[in-house]
Amino acid sequence: MIHAIGLVELTSIAQGIECADIMVKTADVTILAAKTICPGKYIVLVSGDVSGVQQSVNAGIDLGAETVVDSFVIPNVHPSILPAIGRANTLKDIKALGIIETYSVASLIEAADAAVKAGDVEPLLIHLAFGIGGKSYTLLTGEVASVKAAVEEGSALASEKGLLIRQVVIPRPAKQLIESLV
Repeated sequence: MIHAIGLVELTSIAQGIECADIMVKTADVTILAAKTICPGKYIVLVSGDVSGVQQSVNAGIDLGAETVVDSFVIPNVHPSILPAIGRANTLKDIKALGIIETYSVASLIEAADAAVKAGDVEPLLIHLAFGIGGKSYTLLTGEVASVKAAVEEGSALASEKGLLIRQVVIPRPAKQLIESLV
């Protein structure tokens, strides 16, 4: 069971690889992802207990210094977040579609977690910076009012960091649209 996740996003691939090394050497954490993303950035995503993840992320931030773009620690991450990263969930009855788009991977995962915790919504997809110039976005679904509340909550988090690009809520999205997205 994952208690917490943490991520460090860097502008340097070499520095990112070095950060991944120090992050797992600093605390008892598991690397969930350590890889390049567009446009030539690097992310290190770890899991473990809250204190271990915090120590690990702090070590990555310290080592990464000026190459750090963004970072987070999410204690008690919502269980629907990790399965939605990079994979579309197949939900049949989509009453509303919420979209949060950000400039960083870290701010998007934080926003998606906050959104899911804020309302009765499910993530359809969390797309992390691959092939879209470093941007990230999430697709959320549920009842219209729930999606609006969730998108507002998640967007506020990304906006506080200055990394929100846009938020959109589409009531009753066309079936053809949903099929093209997932």
